[in-house]
Amino acid sequence: MGKHSSAVTRSNNNRRSVYITAVGLLVVSLGAVFVVRSFGSQSGADGFLGGKSCDDPTQVSLSTTPEMQPSLEAAAKSLAGKGGDDGTPCLQFTISGAPSAKVARDIASGSDNRPDLWVPDSSLWVAQADDGQSVPSIAVPSVATSPLVLVGRSANFADTSSWLRALGAADPALLDPLNTSPGALALLAVQSERQKTSASDTQVSQVIVPLAQRLGSMAKPYTDVNALFGRADQDGSKVVVPASEQSFVKYQDEHPDAQLKAIMPATGTLTLDYPMVVTAKDDAETISDAGKALAAELLTDASSQARDQAGFRDALFSPLSGGRGVGDLTQLTKPTGEAIEKALQNWTRLSLSTHSLAVIDVSGSMAEVVGNKTRMQLTIEAASGGLSLFPNSASLGLWTFSTRIGSDGGDYKELVPIAPLSSGQRTKILANLKIQHAVPNGGTGLYDTAIAAVRAVRNQYDSSAVNSILLFTDGKNDDPGSPTLEKTIQTLEGLRDPARPVRIIALGMGPDADAEELRKLAQATGGQSYVARNPGDLRTVFIDALQSR
Repeated sequence: MGKHSSAVTRSNNNRRSVYITAVGLLVVSLGAVFVVRSFGSQSGADGFLGGKSCDDPTQVSLSTTPEMQPSLEAAAKSLAGKGGDDGTPCLQFTISGAPSAKVARDIASGSDNRPDLWVPDSSLWVAQADDGQSVPSIAVPSVATSPLVLVGRSANFADTSSWLRALGAADPALLDPLNTSPGALALLAVQSERQKTSASDTQVSQVIVPLAQRLGSMAKPYTDVNALFGRADQDGSKVVVPASEQSFVKYQDEHPDAQLKAIMPATGTLTLDYPMVVTAKDDAETISDAGKALAAELLTDASSQARDQAGFRDALFSPLSGGRGVGDLTQLTKPTGEAIEKALQNWTRLSLSTHSLAVIDVSGSMAEVVGNKTRMQLTIEAASGGLSLFPNSASLGLWTFSTRIGSDGGDYKELVPIAPLSSGQRTKILANLKIQHAVPNGGTGLYDTAIAAVRAVRNQYDSSAVNSILLFTDGKNDDPGSPTLEKTIQTLEGLRDPARPVRIIALGMGPDADAEELRKLAQATGGQSYVARNPGDLRTVFIDALQSR
């Protein structure tokens, strides 16, 4: 994002609609609005008096991200001192600081807090500030920049060939992508670098899906970068933090003993670009001129030195003085509005909490040996590994099925009721998985089990989560006492409620799994089916299943 060179488009005037999630609109404010100060030709909050010919200065309210507020205040004060002299406009700025996501939501919702000018930390927020009547215009593409870097202890940077590999090899602590630019840019960097790495969807999913499950469903997503730096700096920590170079440099200044370093993966990076945005509804041309005048003041020698000391680069991405930061940049292609929308949509979808029932086939065919393990053993390993992908906020239960194995002669057995994944719940599920074995001569009562599982999850429906059944099987229904496939599909379709969806995610294993049968069962509930023909595909299939939320 920003004024890029080479592969990166220089224009920052992309006004295409960017996804605003319902979750994002409901999130509590990221922080209180910071101190408001006035700088102008009359005695303001700081008592500064401007040029003598400025008796009636233009009043301009400006909101900016907190870390940029001191630089803009200094430039506004300097500009006020020249007001009325040599054609310098007479301007009085009232400057406040607030997170970019909050300002975007305020503008989009028609709040009275709408400023005349706005300097967010990234232009990705501009399209999200659409109030239904107009998208704010960009007067100056960038008044400062700061590249996205990855911060952590040196031991956690064994592979810095790409964002994907660096994140996959450590414990990423991502700032909330729906409300912070570094978090959103980290997701976008993983996608943008695929032009260079040719990483597959599966490779990306194996890193992003667990990350979204772990971080996205937190009651309070991360928003304090300094707190994350503190965690990353602890002895033995594997935490790495995608953050702005400016925030890292500032942390270094304040914590000279910190054992942290910042790196830019070899594929390159994206940048925070700090555009000057016109958000006034009236007299937009005058306000635009005021923004341009303030931006020009930021280019003076004195302002440039202050900007550099604060850890910001100029609009051309010149390295910081004194060898600070990561030096020369390699830039990734600027994401399109469509790419931004897709990344935020995916994160929101993958972040939703889970309310699921895992249903494991224990029919006789599960005793068949594949390689040096039985299908039962391979399934248990896949289910156990999949369990680790779910955060503590998820709820999960466990059934097994064959034919006539239930206490009432049914085809399924309830082992662990659906409950939040506390350490105790995880222990119960893992303990029950480990003792499972294939039932000798047991058939596959797939149809009755599928219907019963959907009804069970419907009875415990959680409106705040994705409600689903994870159905593992190696074959097809062979229970002569069960309804036909057509009747089963009719029953599942009859249970379907768009307002309270319960989806079957069917995971077939081995060459005997009937892909068409599983597809029809899952489709009847709005779910998806996957078949792993080889044991090594099971983890990939499980990741794919989580993506079908």
